Amino acid sequence: MKIRPILTSHSQSMPVSVFLVLVGLAYIFSIGVRLIWVSQFNGFDQFMWNDQLMINTNDGYYFAEGARDILHGGHEVNDLSPVASPLSLLTAFLAHIVPVSFETLILFMPTFIGSLVVFPILWFGRLFKQDGVGFVAALIGSIAVSYYNRTMTGYYDTDMLVVVLPLLVVCASIYALQTQRTKVLFLAPSLVALGMLWHPAVLHVGNGVFVMTLFYMVLFERKNKHFYQFISIFIISLMALDVSVKLVLIGIVNILFVYAQEKLNMKNLLAILFIGASFYLVWGGYGWLMGVLHSEYFTRTEINDIAAGYTFNYFEVLNTVREAGDIPFETFAHRLSGSTIGFLLSVLGYSMFVYRYKLAMLSLPMVVLGFFALRGGLRFTVFAVPFMAIGIAFLIILSAQLIQNIFTEKAQRVAYGVLIGIGTMVMLFPNLQHIVRYSVPTVFVKNEVQVLDALSTIAQREDYVVAWWDYGYPIRYYSDVKTLIDGGKHSGSVNFPVSFSLISDQISGANMARLAVEYTERPKSGGLDAMIHDYKETNVTLFLQSLGDKELILPEKTRDIYLYLPDRMLQILPTVALFSTIDLKTGQQQKQSFFYVGTPSKDLGDKIDLGNGVFFYKNGKQLLIGNQTLPVHTFITTVYDADAKLAKNSLHVNSEGAFFVIYMKDYNRFLVLDDDMFNSLFIQLYVLENYDPELFEATILTPLAKVYKLKR
Repeated sequence: MKIRPILTSHSQSMPVSVFLVLVGLAYIFSIGVRLIWVSQFNGFDQFMWNDQLMINTNDGYYFAEGARDILHGGHEVNDLSPVASPLSLLTAFLAHIVPVSFETLILFMPTFIGSLVVFPILWFGRLFKQDGVGFVAALIGSIAVSYYNRTMTGYYDTDMLVVVLPLLVVCASIYALQTQRTKVLFLAPSLVALGMLWHPAVLHVGNGVFVMTLFYMVLFERKNKHFYQFISIFIISLMALDVSVKLVLIGIVNILFVYAQEKLNMKNLLAILFIGASFYLVWGGYGWLMGVLHSEYFTRTEINDIAAGYTFNYFEVLNTVREAGDIPFETFAHRLSGSTIGFLLSVLGYSMFVYRYKLAMLSLPMVVLGFFALRGGLRFTVFAVPFMAIGIAFLIILSAQLIQNIFTEKAQRVAYGVLIGIGTMVMLFPNLQHIVRYSVPTVFVKNEVQVLDALSTIAQREDYVVAWWDYGYPIRYYSDVKTLIDGGKHSGSVNFPVSFSLISDQISGANMARLAVEYTERPKSGGLDAMIHDYKETNVTLFLQSLGDKELILPEKTRDIYLYLPDRMLQILPTVALFSTIDLKTGQQQKQSFFYVGTPSKDLGDKIDLGNGVFFYKNGKQLLIGNQTLPVHTFITTVYDADAKLAKNSLHVNSEGAFFVIYMKDYNRFLVLDDDMFNSLFIQLYVLENYDPELFEATILTPLAKVYKLKR
């Protein structure tokens, strides 16, 4: 029996033609898996717009807005359209040359661009003459839970290249240090400089690669001039300079190293490196380090606004964003490798790979950034995915090489392939299982988009729509208007006035909406502090109370304001309320209004089970919450008639009752709420259509979303 060597240092790379075939197969596999979602939703009318499936991420509408405005040739001042965003620019360019509709383009861009990750994964394996490892890793890594979730069809976002670019930086760095060819030293730093335009994560990885290269050099290559040259050029890409300046400097220094090799000695290189390091610390390095250490992910605190002598403590939006919070280890492992055991084996394999191939330690910055997800949230896991895939692929192939030796020489090749196939399928299975089950719907459904499309024919581009930040990007894309807050602009200070408008009574809400818009549009925009200053008030509580005055003198109206009130917001109304039901002086939450959304789950004869220990008596007079029987103030039933007009039947029960109950018959939904929430603008205008005609004009009324125009 012939014993085959186990991953010796004399391993040979496959021929280029075979390698390219592997790249093609991995790429086609990645794309094919991403079409599963399309097959699940294609043809469902409510997920279609302009004869195409809509995208499934809110942030995608931000970049789509920028691309749309580039194609249309302009945008409005203060509309926050990202016309300079690389993704918007790329999309607009592709829209000119790819013969598909704009909706089709943004739907499938992540499918084809996100799948490009297979190339750098295969390149990483080839750098160490492990093409088999690279191929297996490309199959696993390209569809691993975390990476798939953020590059699936419809997930139109910068995430489609957020792993590809830093992974190319790692590969290019290893390639330059391995080959020791001076002419390719520019490649990795140029990728860093350009990649930073796409996403700031490239800067973090670039700094990490710089540190790891220094570490590797000190350990193994202290007398290697090529390493000093590489670091001296690489450091330029990390400086806080314009990208064009960095690229010119990188090119000049690279040319200098190419044509002055004979004159470069260690003394000269140390001097160049010292000068570069000094500039780096001044122009970026120190600031980057302090920024990381004081990042919101390390010090998650309330946001303070200090201006015009006022100090306000707002509610921090990170407290409500799941992907920015701590995650359980099981979730972390599942996102990276499909299962906990798969993750542990991946870590083992990766550790063995780095131990075997020391230069692979340059990948550690991406792994560390990915593992930071345990503190920083789900969004970081994608960075470690490629190397967890490399780890498990290495372990699969190593195990196959060990096991094959128990077979006869003739059977070893077949056994080797079968073992690799089985190992790969075992790792692919939980990820594929997740993908089949991960039926993420589109951001909006067709009926909601029809509302926004209709609004685009009514409102002007200078007009504002007041809505919660979750809906900001889609509103701007479909209605071509302005918003106060969105997925990128949602700090506590800008969320406060919108939350206040939606949760307060109609008069206070209307006044705040006008103030927020006009103060935003001022040449020198201002917030709550500027309002208090102009109204000559010193107490923020008294100022907010004064907004309930219908005769309050407001700034001159410069544009129309619309309120967008979607049905889906009912589920998050308590969260919306958190941003304005807060003591701005201390940052402490005030007593929260009672609000519960329940669905009848069981008929118990005299009462209906609404879930979570809440029961409603059929006589309409009482609620049972926990062990307390509580009187109902008013019971209201709402239903749409044949003409889609809202009809209401109100039964006043007990003036002493603390709770209102609303049965939304068409939705089979009960609302249980106290007086404050019942009288809030959102409930009165969306649920009941009880609007003050002196303040609002009904513009679009549908069961899924309603739009009102502010008259003030």
